Amino acid sequence: MTRSELVEALASRFPQLVRADADIAVDHILGAIGRTLAQGHRVEIRGFGSFSLNYRPPRTGRNPKTGERVSVPGKFRPHFKAGKELRDRLQVSDKGPKQ
Repeated sequence: MTRSELVEALASRFPQLVRADADIAVDHILGAIGRTLAQGHRVEIRGFGSFSLNYRPPRTGRNPKTGERVSVPGKFRPHFKAGKELRDRLQVSDKGPKQ
């Protein structure tokens, strides 16, 4: 699902909400998650999952083209962990979710 599909689903689910308002709501929610992560905090949405930051320490890598050693700096990466309810919903059958 893309962002525009999410906005469309929200607007169709709530008829009193015009598409522009749904777009603002989605923008505000995603922005709040991003700002919270940028401040180094964790975001937990009950029944869905949690967003946190994982630190990747500095390391020495290699340039695949030349084989030359390259210093890769440490960095924070966002991480999502699905909540129990979401994991349970995905186990609808032995084959996993529908494609």
